[in-house]
Order: sequence, then structure tokens, then C-alpha cells
Amino acid sequence: MVVGRVTDECPVAVSVELLWKVVFTGDVSIFTKACIGLVDAVEVDGDGGPGSVTTMKLNPAVGDAKVFKTRLLARDAAARVVKSELVVEGGELAGQMKSQVSEVKVVPAGEGACVVHMTVEYERVDGAPLPPEDEAKIVQGYLSLIKKVEEYLVAHPGEFA
Repeated sequence: MVVGRVTDECPVAVSVELLWKVVFTGDVSIFTKACIGLVDAVEVDGDGGPGSVTTMKLNPAVGDAKVFKTRLLARDAAARVVKSELVVEGGELAGQMKSQVSEVKVVPAGEGACVVHMTVEYERVDGAPLPPEDEAKIVQGYLSLIKKVEEYLVAHPGEFA
């Protein structure tokens, strides 16, 4: 049962192909490099396909949340869609969530640009919806990773091309 659903979108000044390659193909070495200062380490348990569990250790400067674990539910490279289930370890929202599933779709937006569409569906332990400010924190957490990658790729245009 889904209690809440949050959507947002984020324009990115990087091509859909490059953003997809760096963030969503499962190559943790390039993702970690592009997120320097935000993400300290990424480990994958599995072959990187559906069912694989990814553990992302955040830099202490990020704040309250320290570790995110996701289980990949689906990755469609042709449609540029990724769906995963997230378990937050640490942070104020961790004790409130029963489940949280995210879907990210990356669509072209002209030459050298794209738009990231983010949808998060969640269920709280108590069955109630989150206050709007907490819903915003969830989506902004995902989008801050995208913006960090964008910042790196704009500053280093040929590195992962």
C-alpha cells in the first residue's frame, strides 16, 4: 500500500547519454568520482542488475544521513528509466519508513541537456503521509546527487564522454 507519492523534475545541462552513463549504468567508479565530496564510497553486492544491492556511504559533511542502501528493481536503458527500493540507515526519516520506491526517468531536452523526472512512492510505519517539508527532503536528496554529477561533468566536459 502506497501512502505518499512525491514527484519533481530537474533540468540538467548535460546530455541524456552522458548523465545516464555516469549515474545509472552501474559503473560505481565514475559515479563516485563525479560525486566527490558528497559520496565517499559505493559498493555493489550482485552483478549490478535487478536484485543487486548498492551501498552508498555519504560524506559526513552531508549531514544526518550516513548510508543509503538500494535494491535495483529495474533498469531500462532504452527508455532511460531506473526503479529502486531504498532503505535509509541513519537519519531522521529512517525510523518512519516502511518502504520507499524511487523511479527516475531521464529525457532529452535539446542538445547537451536533459531533464530528470523523479517519482518517490513511500509508506510510513504509522500509515500517515509525511509532512510536505519531509516529502521535499526525500526528493531533494535524490536530485542533489544529480546536481552534483552535473556540476562535475560541466567542469570536466571530456572526462567521461
